[in-house]
Amino acid sequence: MATFLLEIGTEELPADFARLALPQLERKVAADLQAARLPCTGIHATSTPRRLALSVEGLLEQQGDRAEERKGPPAAQAFRDGVPTGAAVGFARRCGVDPTALHVRDTPKGPFVFASILEPGRPALAVLSELIPVWIGGLQGRRFMRWGEGEARFSRPVRWLVALLDQQVVPVLLDDCDPPLAADRLSRGHRLQSEPVAIEDAGLYAATLAAVDVQVERSARAEWIRRQLGEAAAEAGAGVDLPAELFEELVDLVESPQLIEGRLEERFLALPPEVLSTVMRAHQRYVPLLRRDADSDPLTLDARSTLLPRFLCIGNGRAEAADTIRRGNERVLRARLADAEFFVDADRAVASIDRRDQLERVTFAEGLGSLRDRCERLEWFTDVLIEALHLAEPTASAARRAAHLCKHDLVSQMVGEFPELQGVMGGKYLLAEGEPRAVALAVLEHYFPRGAGDQLPGSEAGAVVALAERLELLLSIFAKGERPSGSSDPYALRRAGNGLLQILWNRNWALDLVAVLDRATRHWADLFPAFAVQSAELAGELVEFLRQRLVSLLEEEGIDADLVQAVAGEGLDATRVLRDPADARRRVALLESLRRSGELAPLQAVVQRASRLAEKGDLATAVLSPVGLVDQALFEKPSEAAMLTVLQQLEPIAAGQGPERYGELARGLSASAEALAAFFDGEGSVMVMAEQPAVRRNRLNLLALLRNQASVLADFSRIEG
Repeated sequence: MATFLLEIGTEELPADFARLALPQLERKVAADLQAARLPCTGIHATSTPRRLALSVEGLLEQQGDRAEERKGPPAAQAFRDGVPTGAAVGFARRCGVDPTALHVRDTPKGPFVFASILEPGRPALAVLSELIPVWIGGLQGRRFMRWGEGEARFSRPVRWLVALLDQQVVPVLLDDCDPPLAADRLSRGHRLQSEPVAIEDAGLYAATLAAVDVQVERSARAEWIRRQLGEAAAEAGAGVDLPAELFEELVDLVESPQLIEGRLEERFLALPPEVLSTVMRAHQRYVPLLRRDADSDPLTLDARSTLLPRFLCIGNGRAEAADTIRRGNERVLRARLADAEFFVDADRAVASIDRRDQLERVTFAEGLGSLRDRCERLEWFTDVLIEALHLAEPTASAARRAAHLCKHDLVSQMVGEFPELQGVMGGKYLLAEGEPRAVALAVLEHYFPRGAGDQLPGSEAGAVVALAERLELLLSIFAKGERPSGSSDPYALRRAGNGLLQILWNRNWALDLVAVLDRATRHWADLFPAFAVQSAELAGELVEFLRQRLVSLLEEEGIDADLVQAVAGEGLDATRVLRDPADARRRVALLESLRRSGELAPLQAVVQRASRLAEKGDLATAVLSPVGLVDQALFEKPSEAAMLTVLQQLEPIAAGQGPERYGELARGLSASAEALAAFFDGEGSVMVMAEQPAVRRNRLNLLALLRNQASVLADFSRIEG
């Protein structure tokens, strides 16, 4: 057994590339080694900013032999009087054996010629030399590049290659690089160290690099960084403002991590905390320190009650240079915060209402006017939603005012420099100018949720404007003829649809989206005559789009796909789903609860048994009442009367209103199991497909009504099991 090492040395890699490349490399190597008959005991990939490294433990040093039997021509064509014909000689040549080694064996189609072939195993060294270029060339990532005059493509130029099988160099030449690159045993240490370092044995790789200030194991770097940041924060009596994305990036930016603590001037704490955090985290990759009793108010105007005037960073330099690095980081941060301070002061000198007028000079999208035009459409939608949701004062006033001002900060200097602060700065500026807190909060919240897992608006006014913002975006972009396709979604319409539904679910609002979209598409047809909007067709497209987003969201939450399809699947009435998305979610939740408790299977059996025969009838699926459809005079057995009693009991529940009816309906359907069993089986059972047409129709109507009443909860034919 041998240890194999592959190190792909590069210029500085993008921080996110390694996280994507390492699992790719492990999967590809495992599959190829198995196919090459070279089993191993373990495969592990790791990285630093300047290298991807792969280690294979317990690798066979030689392939196993492979025995194969190949079928040739029929025996009658292969031999004449025991002498091989041209067909036999050609077959033997292709198989690499002598014609005398061929043998005849009977098959279901008669006797055929066969050749037994033994392919000797090749040394692992030879196999690896062929596979390594394939592994390197097969890695995928964003924004790959070429360098020099070569044809090789990689995330960054490849500068060295180490390939060892124990102590032996694997002969590999990457001839599509510029210049061509041959594998050897020479790696590189820390980037501040110029001399190459020789890896004498593949098993000594990590230890050899550790001696030259490289922590090659990514998981060990991550653990060190997490521990050091936690200890430093605890010593300062603070917490760390460390999103997962920043932590992962820090791990992939350094190969010899070093903790450095810096300070910022107290005067900068007069800036909003989001400004400080954004500058430190997003632009400098520093870790802000949060006060233990930090103010959680999203509209806090300064950072004095939120942040300490200190920060942590993870350096990649030498320990002896720590003070120099700290001073450099403080100097850079001071300059960035001074810029932010200037931007805030400049913005505060202009009234927010005046910035709203400046939106007239900024185009929203081709054919859709300016950002100010968009604000006016948002105000229209806000009024529609206030009416549809029956919202009272003071929520309605706050929502209308917020819709009027919600985009003013898009032309502020602060948001121009830090786009991720849109909404945040808009709300804070408004509060500082004396606008009501509810208005400022709604402006801040109308961008929520910004993505998957993000927070939702916490106020009613904020939720209303957030709904208006997403509806306006969907309607305007659809009206101009653009749709998401595949991975292309430049306006983030899928995210807008998801956010729209999540807000409605979070607030448990019963909003008839079908009616809202019908009204809005007619209004948009008047606003944009050049688009020749067909309002009914556009409304239908948007309803179907939102139905698809609803299905996707529920399945992403881990709800069984068949339950989601039973309530909101393709082919069902999408308008029913979108007339109250919160209602659809409640029905799915009930089905999930019934499945967990074991009550769904017997309920499903009752409904599906009735539905299968009901399909032979012609009763419309919308009919819920037996009145005029079931003639008791045609009953021949007590089981028919018992079924009618069940239907009469279920009818007011199925036709009722309110979310509690679904649970009642499920219990009523389960209770009908005995009546249905008597209808089909036992002494009192009936022949549904009776010869007399009137009796047959009467019995099919009984079953169809049960199916229809059950469909108020779900389409049980789509539930598996």
